[in-house]
Amino acid sequence: MAKGISTESRKKDTREKIELGGLIVKAGLRYEKRALLLGLLIEAGKRIKGDEAERLRLTALGAEAFGNDSE
Repeated sequence: MAKGISTESRKKDTREKIELGGLIVKAGLRYEKRALLLGLLIEAGKRIKGDEAERLRLTALGAEAFGNDSE
């Protein structure tokens, strides 16, 4: 039974990683170097810590991008 839980957990983890990769593509960053992408994410993480206004601004920007999705 533990094997089934482990398999489901791995499937969920894989699905989440694929979805996160899709965000990179949607942001137009597909061909950027991985080190740059990680740097951008680290910097963004620092910027939103303790800055609710920046967090809200970036959330609105992302929501708008999802709203413009043609899918």
